[in-house]
Amino acid sequence: MKFLVIDDHALIRDALASVLAQLQPGSAVIEASTCAEALEAVMGQADLSLVLLDLTLPDGDGFLLLERLRRDRPGVPVVVLSAVQDRASVTRALGAGASGFIPKSAQREIMLNALRLVFAGGIYVPPEILAHGGRPGAESASAPLQAAGLSERQQEVLALLMQGLSNKAIGHRLDLAEPTVKNHVTAILKALGAHNRTAAVAAANRRGWTIADNEKR
Repeated sequence: MKFLVIDDHALIRDALASVLAQLQPGSAVIEASTCAEALEAVMGQADLSLVLLDLTLPDGDGFLLLERLRRDRPGVPVVVLSAVQDRASVTRALGAGASGFIPKSAQREIMLNALRLVFAGGIYVPPEILAHGGRPGAESASAPLQAAGLSERQQEVLALLMQGLSNKAIGHRLDLAEPTVKNHVTAILKALGAHNRTAAVAAANRRGWTIADNEKR
């Protein structure tokens, strides 16, 4: 696989290259620090698998670059990675065709799970954005999770799944034994008709479900 990382900070590019190497060992990572370098790389690489894009670049507007990338290479998913994560920016990025929006402050595990979700055909949205009105552009507005037969505890587990946490981390956060968390995850997968955790999060994202009171979980 071949990835393009667009960011004007060398340390960030190195860190992202490390994440991508963990995601897909043996993959090639192409780096660009400006809009101009990014467009040159896109033109020269016909087999890109994914683009990671920082919105703040020294020679242009990252949103305009995103729109250009989606227009010129519609088959290549573009994931925005930004230090700016207000709802307006997330909405604009997803509206322009981004396959996900990952805050730069996200932990490595969350970033890996977000990218796995994108590769599975889903769209990653920061959970704090979901907590305030659902995914921008979702096919339905804030459908209640109870409609899928999820208990309050299972909703709490799903909220943490959407943050990319492991079963162990979820158990620690909710003070549950790991086997209990696994049982809840199994129930969630069944309720959402998903075959794995990534597909469950994708199903929740597609429906624009809001995780109520997510901040306190």
